[in-house]
Amino acid sequence: MVVKIRHVGIAVDSIEERLPIWESFGLKLVHTEKVDSEGVTTAHLKVGDYEIELLEPMGDDTPVGRFIDKKGPGIHHIALEVENIEESLSKAKENGLEPIGEAPRPGVDNTKIAFFHPKDTGGVLLEIVEVQ
Repeated sequence: MVVKIRHVGIAVDSIEERLPIWESFGLKLVHTEKVDSEGVTTAHLKVGDYEIELLEPMGDDTPVGRFIDKKGPGIHHIALEVENIEESLSKAKENGLEPIGEAPRPGVDNTKIAFFHPKDTGGVLLEIVEVQ
């Protein structure tokens, strides 16, 4: 079911200000994208076969905006790439997990995504991602 760790999402107050920190370690910016449905602008940095995803909120009243307000910038979520998101959601539901909001929904870079709340996953906001 799980193909690989897709990315680690990091909430930042400003991509422009935080990007040079990551680039100083030799990470390369792959692309940026606005995701209106999630209220964020993302910047994707390649790390081997994986990515670091910087998440800048489009406003204070967005999920990432509220996260930064409550906890400050930092690790926001871990994303696992799955072969079939519908099958993964079905198996998760069999184990008592319910996705946050409507799932699956459009994500960055032509993907389908779903999130699971940290209270259900041992303290980690978990995203599953299917590449289309």
